[in-house]
Amino acid sequence: MSDRFYFDAGADGYDRSFGRVSSKFIPTLTRSAHLSSGHRALDVATGTGVAAEAAAEIVGPSGHVVAADISVPILDQARIRLCGRANVSFAIEDGQALTFPEGRFDTVLCSMGLMLFPDPAQGLSEFRRVLRKGGRAAVSVGTTPERSFVARISAAIARHVPSKAKDSTRFFTLGNANRLQALFEAAGFSAIKTTTKTCRFPFRSFDDYFEPIEVGSGNVAVEYLSLVPEIRRAVREDIRRELEGAAASGGPIEVEVEVLYASGRKG
Repeated sequence: MSDRFYFDAGADGYDRSFGRVSSKFIPTLTRSAHLSSGHRALDVATGTGVAAEAAAEIVGPSGHVVAADISVPILDQARIRLCGRANVSFAIEDGQALTFPEGRFDTVLCSMGLMLFPDPAQGLSEFRRVLRKGGRAAVSVGTTPERSFVARISAAIARHVPSKAKDSTRFFTLGNANRLQALFEAAGFSAIKTTTKTCRFPFRSFDDYFEPIEVGSGNVAVEYLSLVPEIRRAVREDIRRELEGAAASGGPIEVEVEVLYASGRKG
């Protein structure tokens, strides 16, 4: 099955499995973009609209945010989240082939999406094209499976189902700051900056962490539930050992998540 299938099928459970985590990393993204009141902002790969919601608060009534995603089901979730906000509109868009005219936006955001583009370099070129001169684009990406929230499960799946290895590594292909900076440079950006942010998320137990996966909340959960039962058990056990470590089985755990940011200006 395609990545698009898993993202579309898991759209209504995304916030339950990842929403509270992604929201912790949005302020660094908007600061990296120098987002301000009155800006015209484009949020590419908006997902359920977490970054677009934060952006709408910052740009205020004199600004405007376009929440864009290639997935219709997940964009529908963003519409629910952002319903009633007069300074937000929605668009079905391929981030590698945006339909907006050149120079349309002051700011382009892309939260945890660029690494999933078939051609991230083309995506960044499109981000730059639709920016006004002096505007900034800012992106965030995952770094490693060991410092991810749920993408670590995709990595575990790949260990048991080798045919899925290529798909699982896509989550982390841009997790190196030097590589991400080089992509921004190749796209023509200047004043490029990179930074990382790490947060730890506590859970009462491993079962508490894994429960949204078991019930199919989010795209990774949909992929997990597509596996045969014995592979599901093996994947679950891998993640349990990884997160519990030397702690007592069934006790509290913490999930460490690291995000890499990059931003650049259109000269």
